[in-house]
Amino acid sequence: MKNNIPRIPLAQLPTPFYKLENISAELGRSIYIKRDDMTGVSLGGNKVRKLEYLLADAKEKGCDVVITTGGAQSNHAMLTAACCRRLGIEPILMLKKRGVLGRKGNLLLEALMDVDVRFVDTDSYDDVYVEMDKLADELRAAGRKPYLVPVGGSVPLGTLGYVKCAEEVFAQAKAADVKIDRVICTAGSGGTLAGMVLGTMLYGGGAAVTGIAVCEDPFEEIVAELVPETAKLMGEDVPLTPAEVDVRRYYGAGYAQPSEEGLEAVRMMARKEGLMLDPVYTGKTFAGLIDLCRKGEIKENETVLFLHSGGAASLFAIDPEAVVK
Repeated sequence: MKNNIPRIPLAQLPTPFYKLENISAELGRSIYIKRDDMTGVSLGGNKVRKLEYLLADAKEKGCDVVITTGGAQSNHAMLTAACCRRLGIEPILMLKKRGVLGRKGNLLLEALMDVDVRFVDTDSYDDVYVEMDKLADELRAAGRKPYLVPVGGSVPLGTLGYVKCAEEVFAQAKAADVKIDRVICTAGSGGTLAGMVLGTMLYGGGAAVTGIAVCEDPFEEIVAELVPETAKLMGEDVPLTPAEVDVRRYYGAGYAQPSEEGLEAVRMMARKEGLMLDPVYTGKTFAGLIDLCRKGEIKENETVLFLHSGGAASLFAIDPEAVVK
């Protein structure tokens, strides 16, 4: 991917790509994995790729504090804090007071990093953004220079990180003489899915992309808006309509609420491959992959790439009896 957009190399790249032999045998499909849980900051995860661009923008603008948001156990928020600590920028997290609280999971990691974490008692990110704007105004009045990152870093600049990931993984597949037919990845805020869609359109040789939604957001519309805007940053013209975006919904009872299918997927990956998924994002995404295989929507002759976007800390924020059976 060639462009002159500033980027700070934070992730350890390329992340591994290989076949899940035991899962492939179990599902009767060729299943490969892209290990973006191994991006190398804190416990790893997909947000590091986005933050390479977003924090480069913050540094270029002379910002000395970054404010972002997410749920109480947000992987994005935790990784933003970790990347900021690495770069000497102060992170402030303005989180929705929803989900598992206390020093568990990602909140424990943020406490270890001595991060300023604040909560907003709301179900709406609109309310959170109002509070973020207020805090930014206070910081400016005190002579600081804040940089605001929306939930998930899912803006065109952050989405570039997953265009780069798609280019990387298709190059790895080519080197391994593997033709990927379908990419399966999480849709949690939309930026990772949008980047994989755009990157696959540019570098994927006709592969399809299926997003697994872990919340109720209208990802078809979100992705159809992000893809052309991100392409524009690259000097490309890539139109996309919502009807062209393939999203399947496997969020169960709701966002951040573990589903039995998701927990079954977590157990299968752990017991077949020794790899850890999480109950909020990757567990539900892998459950979607399993279901599409069992229904025959993913054909037996398809070679599938599962994007592991990280999130293992969430395993330590829920009741262990719910996970282990």
